[in-house]
Amino acid sequence: MKITKLEKGISLKRHLEGGNEEQIKVVRQVLSDVKTQGDAALRTYTERWDGYVPKNLRVSEEEIQEAVSELDPQLYKDLAEAAENIRFYHEQQIRSGYHLELGDGSWLGQRVTALDAVGLYVPGGTAAYPSSVLMNVIPAQVAGVKRIVITSPAGSNGKLPAGVLVAAHLLGIDEIYKVGGAQAIAALAYGTETIPPVDKITGPGNIYVALAKREVFGEVAIDMIAGPSEIAVLADDTAYPDEIAADLLSQAEHDPLACAILVTTSEQLAKKVAEEVEKQLLNLPRQEVARASIEKFGVIYVAETLADAVEAINSLAPEHLEIVMENAEALAEQIRHAGGIFIGRYSSEPVGDYFAGTNHVLPTNSTARFASGLNVDDFVKKSSIVYYSEKTWRDNAPKIARLARMEGLEGHARAVESRGWEKE
Repeated sequence: MKITKLEKGISLKRHLEGGNEEQIKVVRQVLSDVKTQGDAALRTYTERWDGYVPKNLRVSEEEIQEAVSELDPQLYKDLAEAAENIRFYHEQQIRSGYHLELGDGSWLGQRVTALDAVGLYVPGGTAAYPSSVLMNVIPAQVAGVKRIVITSPAGSNGKLPAGVLVAAHLLGIDEIYKVGGAQAIAALAYGTETIPPVDKITGPGNIYVALAKREVFGEVAIDMIAGPSEIAVLADDTAYPDEIAADLLSQAEHDPLACAILVTTSEQLAKKVAEEVEKQLLNLPRQEVARASIEKFGVIYVAETLADAVEAINSLAPEHLEIVMENAEALAEQIRHAGGIFIGRYSSEPVGDYFAGTNHVLPTNSTARFASGLNVDDFVKKSSIVYYSEKTWRDNAPKIARLARMEGLEGHARAVESRGWEKE
């Protein structure tokens, strides 16, 4: 793992491609085909890319029950407890709107309303992600969404991973479709004979899924365009090198484009962590993926001062930030930009990925400068409400009309002035 001196003002942002022309062309063709051909296009693309012809696009109750019977009972209990933690955390985010009395019977307000239907994309491929089911479905349920749909690519045997189905079962979700890729995003956005459309699509996926979400935005809402996973660790010489190395590799094993960065004021820690990373890579099951990530996007920065280190972290605005050093809680107050902050030795990033209750769907590639992780607010909309009494209207109509005419909108002025007079 590369060790380098941290220069002041350095930008740690990665410059990742947002899809090439050929990928965009493929996605647009898929979206068009699904929009015009419906289920037929879903079956064609599923056979082409996933290797099987789906007889039924929707997962049956028998398949769900089979998955429940297959899963280890202890894992079932662990998933259930994680779900409880996630629900408890997100229940604190519920908004109720407000009502402001202005006098004379006039009032202003805000009404918070849950979306009618949302679709969750659960990625497949090299790993199964029951945790993604929990992290996306639970805040939607807490918000009050009535219809929640899951789409996910099945294996060549036509089955979804048992863990994904069990997680959905735990949450009472039974509308699950064996469709993946850009075609799944198209089905959720436009609808087909089998899959009714939704109002919002959430969940991560490969480059084709990300591009498809970007293309359908406006037709439906989306959560974010998620890039490869990333972790930054801010540590001093009180940290244990083997633990820091393990934390860096926990994200590197996600994807060859994943990013793992250590920022430290200790040259000794930097050297020991680099040695540990190499040592631990040798027996990591996903060694090939993790090594590619470390070689391309893995860096250890040695800062002259703690202030420089903090400045670098805020410049990076990482998806995940671990702070493993003396006075970690106080130091966390200086962090302005990070998707999730993990404080202290015992709060390694996977604690948040699976169990603590915070959401693991977080902004990547420095978008934590302006974006937040998935939360209950993502599944509601807010309507403003105005109720003016006649007196409040009389007091304010001339002001409103003057403002409208200042903008050259005579029709607006007349709409305000036309009210309240005796009509013949």
